[in-house]
Formats: sequence, structure tokens, C-alpha cells
Amino acid sequence: MEAEASAGPRLLFSPSPPLLFTPSPPPMPSLLFVCTANQTRSPIAAALFMAQLKQAGQLAGWRIESAGTWVTDGLPASRTAQRVMQSMQLDLSKHRTRCVTAALLAPFDLILVMEAGHKEALQVEFPAIARRVYLLSEMVGATANPADIADPTGGSDDDVRETARLIARLLTQGITRIRQLTAPTFPL
Repeated sequence: MEAEASAGPRLLFSPSPPLLFTPSPPPMPSLLFVCTANQTRSPIAAALFMAQLKQAGQLAGWRIESAGTWVTDGLPASRTAQRVMQSMQLDLSKHRTRCVTAALLAPFDLILVMEAGHKEALQVEFPAIARRVYLLSEMVGATANPADIADPTGGSDDDVRETARLIARLLTQGITRIRQLTAPTFPL
């Protein structure tokens, strides 16, 4: 008896078996903005949307990126876009262009494009992601008569600023629809 007492406490239950897998974190919502050259509209849209989420305290957990349909990879955002965004306290200096590919598009819940031609091109070239491609203007209910966001490249700072204001307004008005389309879905 004395030997048993000095052996320490006895286990009344068996320890849990080791986990055979590592639980994965919940999926994060992901959004890709696409324009033509990935130098003005799409990086502006990504920066504005990240700022909107950050201001609301909701940026954590989002994956927000941009790309272009007709791109030379590795170029910076246009100087005009950088100046306009800097005047809005947003930094595009680290942005580098990249072209859409099937591998790039595949993981995104939602792909928002600036022009109907972008939407059509992506849906035809990459049919696997076709149902996830929308015009940014469709986020505010403009499905019957969606509007393109004109490319201000080559225009003045005021032209780019006006485009940024339009994008910001569409993002603000379309946030509910964007959240619906990026909400993670779980199998039953």
C-alpha cells in the first residue's frame, strides 16, 4: 500500500489520442480586382477597399489583390495613380503589375472587373471561374445596365481622382453584395 501511495496519482481516464491532422483555420474571404494594365484602376480599387475595411476594423482575415488582363509583369502603379492615392493617404509604391492566369484566379471567391470586356474575356478564357466574375458596378444593383469604369490612364491627376471617387462610391454602396459573394460556404 505504501508503494502505491508514493507512486503518485492514478489516471482515471485515458489521454486523448494524438490528432492525425491539423485543424485548418476558417477560410478567409478573397477578392481580386482586375483592370487592363493593373497600373491604375485595379490597384486603386484594392487600396480603397482595404482602407474601407481597415477603417471599419474588419481588414483582418481578408485577402485582397489586383491583376490585369493585358500586362507586363512587374511594373509599378502609374505615377498618377500613386500621386492621387498618396493625396488620400494610401500608398501604391510597393504595387507591381501581374497578369491574370488560371492559377492566380482559382482561389478567389470574387473577381471584380472594371469593364464588360474584362468580364467577357475572363469568362471565355477561364470558364472554371466564370460565375465568380462581376463588373464592379454590378455590386450596386446595376445588373440590368452595368457601367464600365473608364480607364483614366494618360489623363490628368483630376481624371484619376474622379475615377478613384467613382470606385470608392461603388465599393461603399456595394459592400453588402461584396460580403455576400465572398462569404465562405461550408458543405453540409
